[in-house]
Amino acid sequence: MEFISGVKQKEDVTISQILAGDYIGKTVKMRGAVHNVRDMGEVVFVILRKSEGLVQCVFEDKPAAEPALPDTSESAADVTDEAESFAGNSLALSDIKNLKEESAVEVTGRVVSEVRAPYGFELRLSGIEILSEPDEILPLAVNKFKMHTSLEAKLALRPISLRNVRERAKFKIQEGIVRGFRDFLMSQGFTEVHTPKIVSRGAEGGSNVFKLDYFNKKAEMGQSPQFYKQTMVGVYDRVFEVAPVFRAEKHNTTRHLNEYVSLDFEMGYIDSFEEIMAMETGFLQYTMELLAKDYQKELNMLDVKLPDVSRIPAVRFDKAKELVAEKYNRKIRNPFDLEPEEELLIGRYFEEEYGSDFVFVTHYPSKKRPFYAMDDPEDARFTLSFDLLFRGLEVTTGGQRIHDYKEILKKMEKRGMDPADIESYLMIFKYGMPPHGGLGIGLERLTMRLLGEQNVREASLFPRDVTRLEP
Repeated sequence: MEFISGVKQKEDVTISQILAGDYIGKTVKMRGAVHNVRDMGEVVFVILRKSEGLVQCVFEDKPAAEPALPDTSESAADVTDEAESFAGNSLALSDIKNLKEESAVEVTGRVVSEVRAPYGFELRLSGIEILSEPDEILPLAVNKFKMHTSLEAKLALRPISLRNVRERAKFKIQEGIVRGFRDFLMSQGFTEVHTPKIVSRGAEGGSNVFKLDYFNKKAEMGQSPQFYKQTMVGVYDRVFEVAPVFRAEKHNTTRHLNEYVSLDFEMGYIDSFEEIMAMETGFLQYTMELLAKDYQKELNMLDVKLPDVSRIPAVRFDKAKELVAEKYNRKIRNPFDLEPEEELLIGRYFEEEYGSDFVFVTHYPSKKRPFYAMDDPEDARFTLSFDLLFRGLEVTTGGQRIHDYKEILKKMEKRGMDPADIESYLMIFKYGMPPHGGLGIGLERLTMRLLGEQNVREASLFPRDVTRLEP
C-alpha cells in the first residue's frame, strides 16, 4: 500500500532558490529547455529557459587545473569540488555543440558568480541528461529577443511563439494585472464567485450572441456575468469574477475579440456610482505598485512605463464631446455614443491638458445603456454610468444599477421588453436588493494599452476572432 503525503521535493533547483539560498560554489541540478547554444570554440554557452527566466550554462573543453574563482572567500574544499567535477566529467564538447534547441534537459553544474549573466550567476556544466528532443527545426526564431515576424505567423504558430522571452513577458504582466485585481478586491471585502457561461438569455440582448442547442432548448454563450453578479450582491454584498465572456460581433478590428477575459465586480450598499469609479482607481493604484515591485524584469524587457494613477479625471459624456469638438475642430456626428476616433481624441485631450493616461467618461445616454442601468434622477436622458478610457481606448464599462423592482419593470416596459423572458433575474428585485453597481474590465484591452501594443490579439494567449478558431 502506498500513500501520497504531499508535494514531492525534487532534487533540481529553481532560479529563485539559487538567488535566495547559499549556492555559490555548490553543484546543483536544474531542468529546463535549451533556449540557445552559442559555440565559442572550446567554450560553449547553453542558455537554459525556465519559467522564471534564462540561465547561462557554460561548458569548457579543457578547463584550467586551477580555475579562477569569482568569490575569493570560497574555501579550498570548493576548489577541490570543482576540480573533481571536471575530472569526472563525462561530457564531450561535441555532445554540447550538438544539442538541439528546445530539447528538455537536466543539467548538472557548479553555481558561479557572474555579473554579466542573467541573475548574476552561471552554471559550470559537468553533466547533462536529455529528457526529450524536438523532431523538427523550429519554424520561428523564438530564441531571438525579437522574432521579427508577422502577427499572423505568431498567432498561427502560437504554441511555438509563446516561448519567446518577450511574448512570455507580456503574459506575466497580464498575470500581475489579474493578481492585482483579485488581491485588491479581497482586501476590500469582496468574495470571488464563479457564474455559468451557458445561459438562457444574454445580459445585454441584441444580435451579438452565440446561440447553441442545449438539449433541445435554446441557449446562449454569456455576454456578461451581469445578472449573476447582481444576484450574488444579495448574498455577499460585494463580489467579483475573472472569467471569459463571448460576443458574436463580426468586427475584425484591432480592438475586438469574440472571446475575452472580463474582470467583473459588483458592490452593494453604495451611495453613488462614483464609489465604483473610486474602487476601480484603487485597484489600478494597487496593481501598478504590484507590477513595479514584482514584475520589473518584464516591464524593463518590454520597455513599459507604468502610468500615473494617483488621480484620474472624470468628465461627463456630453462635455467630453464638446471639449474635443472645440479643441480638435471635429464635428459631433453621433450625440448618443462615442466613436473610436472620439475616444482617441478624448484620451489625447486629457493627456495634453492634465497629464493623465486615464479618464472616466460619465453619464452616458440612456439610449445606449442596458435596461438595468439607473437613469440620472436629474435628467433621465442620461444614466449614472461610465466608461474608463485608457490612452484613448475604452477598457471598462460600469455604473449604478436599478435596484427597485417597480422601477426596473417600468424601464423594461418603456423598451418593449417582456419581463417573463428574464423572470429568474427579476426575482432578486422582487424580494429586495440594496443600492448597488459594478463594472467589467476587458483584460486584453487593458494589457494591450499598458504594453503599448496596437492590436488586442497581442494581449491574448489564444485569440478568438471572426477568422480564428485554432490553435
